[in-house]
Amino acid sequence: MILERRICKMAKTDLEIAQECVMEPIEKVAAKIGIPADSLEHYGKYKAKLSFDYLKSIENNPHGKLVLVTAINPTKAGEGKSTTTVGLGDALNRLGKKTMMALREPSLGPVFGLKGGATGGGYAQVVPMEDINLHFTGDMHAITTANNLVSACLDNVIHQGNELNIDPEKVTFKRCLDMNDRTLRNITIGCGAKANGVERKDGFNITVASEIMAALCLADDLMDLKKRFGKMLVAYTYDDKPVYVHDLGIEGALAMVMKDAVLPNIVQTLEHNPVLIHGGPFANIAHGCNSVIATKACLELADYTVTEAGFGADLGAEKFLDIKCRLANLKPNAVVIVATIRALKQHGGIALEDLKEENVEAMLAGCENLAKHIDTVQQFGLPYIVAINEFATDTPAEVAALEKWCEENNHPMSLSQVWAKGGEGAIDLANKVVALCDQENNYAPLYDLDKSIEEKVETIAKKVYGADGVDFTEEAQVQIAKFNELGWDKLPICMAKTQMSLSDDGKVMGRPTGFRITVRELRPSLGAGFIVALTGKVLTMPGLPKHPSALDMDVDEDGKIVGLF
Repeated sequence: MILERRICKMAKTDLEIAQECVMEPIEKVAAKIGIPADSLEHYGKYKAKLSFDYLKSIENNPHGKLVLVTAINPTKAGEGKSTTTVGLGDALNRLGKKTMMALREPSLGPVFGLKGGATGGGYAQVVPMEDINLHFTGDMHAITTANNLVSACLDNVIHQGNELNIDPEKVTFKRCLDMNDRTLRNITIGCGAKANGVERKDGFNITVASEIMAALCLADDLMDLKKRFGKMLVAYTYDDKPVYVHDLGIEGALAMVMKDAVLPNIVQTLEHNPVLIHGGPFANIAHGCNSVIATKACLELADYTVTEAGFGADLGAEKFLDIKCRLANLKPNAVVIVATIRALKQHGGIALEDLKEENVEAMLAGCENLAKHIDTVQQFGLPYIVAINEFATDTPAEVAALEKWCEENNHPMSLSQVWAKGGEGAIDLANKVVALCDQENNYAPLYDLDKSIEEKVETIAKKVYGADGVDFTEEAQVQIAKFNELGWDKLPICMAKTQMSLSDDGKVMGRPTGFRITVRELRPSLGAGFIVALTGKVLTMPGLPKHPSALDMDVDEDGKIVGLF
């Protein structure tokens, strides 16, 4: 019956389901969690920001329980991490638990490209879905503007006599755009007449990979964000001295641009429960978590906060637990690890087009990938549960085999039906999460900050990815020596790695062994407070696929959007 119901319901797209929702006014949703109407800054009827004064008034509230939702390595078959986050939050509210969800803002790059949005799916969604996935409240535009203001002022200093002695060949700060555009990865600017500025090589990152985004998501408040802006490295001088945003004298202007964007956004689920959506750094490049401001606000308002970190536990969860929780002094209580039978079969070697066929053997082979992510969470000392996000093509034999695998390996699990049933489909999961949160845990980051850069990278590679070791290119070794000299070596490490594999090769699925990780370059993200280690062929500006999702999108004469997932 459940599978039949889901097949029937899924005749509708995510967008059609979202558009059928009769949303409640946002002040009514906010009131459910105790937020007064005059503490909201409205962006229409159904979305708002929490005010500066209100955030300050709750900052000393005791914190509720913090639940992280992570997953196995993503596949084209889909896993459903955001969907599970929303469904679990709705289920906890159904149990009478005062619960909020804290999510990231979607990037327009994946929206128009291939991956899609970040508002959940089926009957476990956040609305207004179209607004959130498109311009929302303008945060992405503010981040892009602030980033490009840095670049414009930097190039202006060089053009106007270069009083800071900046070497144009040693500019480290890139422009950004919230779009997948491979042609902007490497460009030449200032071409032509002298009036066009100094000619130099440059490039673009996607906005969600920018340091402005990372700094926003790790800041405590606007003044802390302004300090972080001042610390951002932009270039080196001709005599190899670092140049910071503070030297440009524009951290105040950047903070002004970000004055509204620093405030978290409140929206609702299809079941009218409150959600804070704020910030959206990519997890394969940046640290992949929503803002500290939003997470702490949820913890201060609710008994339970459910949040997610991007991609698998090798990326988002590791960074959430090693970077965000450490820097923000957060204490997680439990972890939900999401998997699908379809994705496990793909990790077990089955092609995407054959995933509808029953294959217990391949699924069990793919469980090795799940086992490694479980192992990673266990190393952080946290209780966990495996949430199997049900698909209509899952067979009774596959479900039974997976349940047996979990039982034999002492992994708690729950079959989640949130896609088809919303919060009702996660009642079992919610009850088990509540029990996990009542347990004592021994959470601790995997490495000490006083370890060397090489030791920290190797710890992540060996303990989280299962690698035999790490190879640093000549360029990376030179950079490490420079960072040591400048005193940047005590910062946490943010690994930039393909999300598709535990290794740094996106084509290697399952649980590979006998491999090494190659670090080709390191970038100081001093405003965010970490060092980015780029591995393999990971890119900071994605490209569009052969058939981008934008080709299937449209708007009719009444302003109704179609084709948006």
